[in-house]
Amino acid sequence: MGESDQFNGRLGLIFASIGAAIGTGNIWRFPRMVGANGGGTFLIPWLIFLFAWSIPLVIAEYAMGKRSRTGTIGTFRIFAGRRFAWMGLWTAWISTAIGFYYAVVSGWTLKYFQLGITGALSGDKVDTTEVWNAFLQSPGQVIFFQFLVILLVLGTIWKGAKAIEKVNFYLMISLFALLFLTLFLSLWMDLSDGSLDGALFMFTVDFDMLFEPEVWINGLSQSAWSCSAGMGMCITYAVYMSKDEDTVLNAFTMGLANNSISIIAGLAVLSAIFAVNPDPLATVTGGSSAITFLALPEVFAQAPGGAIGPLIMTAMFFLALSFAALTSMISTVELCVRNFVDHGYERERSVLITGLAIFIFGLPSAILWIQLDSSGVAFPEFLEVQDHIWGYGLMFSGLFIAFSIWKYGYIKWRTAVDEGTAPPGFSGYLGLGVSAFRDDFINTGDNDLEVGRWWDVLIYIAFPILFFVLMASYFSDMIANTPNVWDPSNPKGLTIILLFWGVVAALFIGLNRKLIERPLFRNVPEGADADISELPGGSDDLIGQVGDVIAGFEHLAATVDAELAD
Repeated sequence: MGESDQFNGRLGLIFASIGAAIGTGNIWRFPRMVGANGGGTFLIPWLIFLFAWSIPLVIAEYAMGKRSRTGTIGTFRIFAGRRFAWMGLWTAWISTAIGFYYAVVSGWTLKYFQLGITGALSGDKVDTTEVWNAFLQSPGQVIFFQFLVILLVLGTIWKGAKAIEKVNFYLMISLFALLFLTLFLSLWMDLSDGSLDGALFMFTVDFDMLFEPEVWINGLSQSAWSCSAGMGMCITYAVYMSKDEDTVLNAFTMGLANNSISIIAGLAVLSAIFAVNPDPLATVTGGSSAITFLALPEVFAQAPGGAIGPLIMTAMFFLALSFAALTSMISTVELCVRNFVDHGYERERSVLITGLAIFIFGLPSAILWIQLDSSGVAFPEFLEVQDHIWGYGLMFSGLFIAFSIWKYGYIKWRTAVDEGTAPPGFSGYLGLGVSAFRDDFINTGDNDLEVGRWWDVLIYIAFPILFFVLMASYFSDMIANTPNVWDPSNPKGLTIILLFWGVVAALFIGLNRKLIERPLFRNVPEGADADISELPGGSDDLIGQVGDVIAGFEHLAATVDAELAD
C-alpha cells in the first residue's frame, strides 16, 4: 500500500494555510475598505467577523478535511452523503473559476515588480496612467506574465504536499519581511511632517459610523473573502495534516495571521498615501487597481533616499504583492488537483490539465474588453464581469459546509431517538444533535484549545443570518444602483449572475451520478483516526484509501500507489 502524502509538521500546514488566505485582497482591497469606512471604525466589525464568521468556518473545514482525508468533492460525498457530492464540485469550480482571472491579476503584480526593480516607475516624469494603459492594452505582455505565474505555481505543486510546504514557508517569510520593510519606510514618510496622520487615521474610531449598516456589511465581506473561509482551501490542506494535528489552534493562528498582514499592509499603504497626497481619502477610495498600479507608484516615487529609496520601496511592495498572489494561486490550483488525485488520476497529469485549463480559460480575462473609463484609465471589463459572477458564488460553499454540519447533527440525533438513547423533540435535538459535529470531529483530544457551545451558536444561528444579510445587501444594492439590472445582456446586472449560477448548479447536480460512480481514494496517514463509518457517505463501497484495490477499478489503485512511491 502506498504512503499518504502529508506535511512534515504544524509549521508547514500553518504557512500553507496562511498563504492560501493572504492574497492581493489583503494588500490592495483592505486599505480601500479602511479608507471608505472611517479608518479605525472599520477595524471593529472586521475583527468581530473574524471570530463570528471566518475562524468558525476554518475550524469546520479543518475538521472535515482531517476526517475525510479527501478534497472538496470527496468531503461532501462523505459528510453530506452521495447525493451531495456536487456541492464539493461547486466549491472546486468556484475556486478554479476565480483562478482563471486571478492568474491574470497575479501576472500584473509580477510585471509591476519588474517595472519597479528596473526603475521604470520611479522617475519624476513617469506617467503611471500611461504605463498602466500601455501594459493592459498589450495582450502579449499580459499573457506572458499570466503564463509565468501559472508556470511558477505548477512547478510548486508538481510533487505534492512537501513541495507546497517548502515554497509557502519561504514565500511567506519573505512576504512578512518585505511588508515590514515597506511599513518602516511608509511610517518614515508619514512622520516627515510630524503628524503620522495616516497611522492615526488607521486606528481612530468614529463611534457614530458604527451605527451605519454599510460599515458592518463591508467588514463582513472583507473578513469573508480575505480569510478564504468556506472556499475549500482549508479542507484541501487538512488532507495533508499529520494524524494528531491541532485543528482549532491552527484555525485561530491562520485567522489572526491573515488579519495581522492586512493591518501591516493597510498601515503601510495609508501612511505612504497620507504622507504625500493632499487628498488621501479620495486616492485611497478610488478603486483597488487605481490605488495599487496608479497611485502607489506615484507615492513611492517620493520616498526618501534619493534615487535608490523609491526604487527599493516600489520593488519591495510589488514583490510582496507578487508573493501574496502566488501563494493564493498555489492553493487554488492544488484544490482542483487534489480532487483529480482523489479519484485516481496521476498527480502530474492532473497538474498539467489544471494548469492548461486555468491558462486557456483565463485568456479572455487577459485580453477581452479592455476599456477606458471616463478619466482615461484602462480597465479589463471581461475580468471584472467574471469577478462579478463568481466572487459571491463562493459564499454558497460556506453555506454547503454549514449544511453538512447541520445534517450530521440531525442524523445522529434521529438515530439516537430511534435507538431510545436520546429524547425526542426540540430539547433532545439541542442536547445531542447541535453539538454532534463539534463533539465528534473538533474536540477529538488532539486540540490544545477545546471548542465550546459558542461555536454551535455561530454555525447554527449566526452564520445563516450573516449569509442572508450579506447576499441580501449585495443584491439589493445592485438592484437599486445598476441601470437595466434585469437585462441578461448587461454584464454588470443581476440576471447574468443568476443565469450562470443556475446553469452551473443544474449541470453539477446532473453530473452527481457520474461523480459517485467513480472510486475515491482517501489520503490517510498510518495510525490516524479517520473512521467515516458513521458519516452519511461512510458506507460507500467505492470509497477506500490510497493503495486499496476496489473491485472493477484495480488499475486506479495501481496508478495512485505507483505515483506516491516516486
